[in-house]
Amino acid sequence: MSSKREKIPAKRILQNPICFLAFGFGSGLAPIAPGTFGTLAAVPFYLMLANLPIPAYLGVTFLLFLIGVWLCGRCEQILGAQDHSGIVWDEFVGLFITLAGVTPSLFTVTAGFCLFRLFDALKPWPISWLDRRVHGGLGIMLDDVLAGVFAWLGLRLFLNVWPV
Repeated sequence: MSSKREKIPAKRILQNPICFLAFGFGSGLAPIAPGTFGTLAAVPFYLMLANLPIPAYLGVTFLLFLIGVWLCGRCEQILGAQDHSGIVWDEFVGLFITLAGVTPSLFTVTAGFCLFRLFDALKPWPISWLDRRVHGGLGIMLDDVLAGVFAWLGLRLFLNVWPV
């Protein structure tokens, strides 16, 4: 398998429905910071889900995680590139976890976005441990799920101390 940053022709991604979804509807094709662009592309989808009752929201998020394990793993196989940086379905799920149960506002979405990107980029332990040891679709998804949990905890702590 090739590297995480190997340039894959956009046409190859956009014409394959599996990779098109795994690349966050094309947002992962951004030449710099594809994870940030993928997270940004997730915001409108979060806003569509935000007013669901929390059990339904969590159910949809869990379903998207399960789909993501298969989708990201399959795209990885199609491209022959292990955990390609353009695969950003995991960023969608990570952001949804970060913002679970949070009232949507410009502040909460921005703060959640920033916290999620921080934890996803820094990969503190045990995120870094998982990232190195778990591969395939599950590995692609798990580190962002955990980054989402860390970001959710940080956001909830902040909102409990300084309610907005």
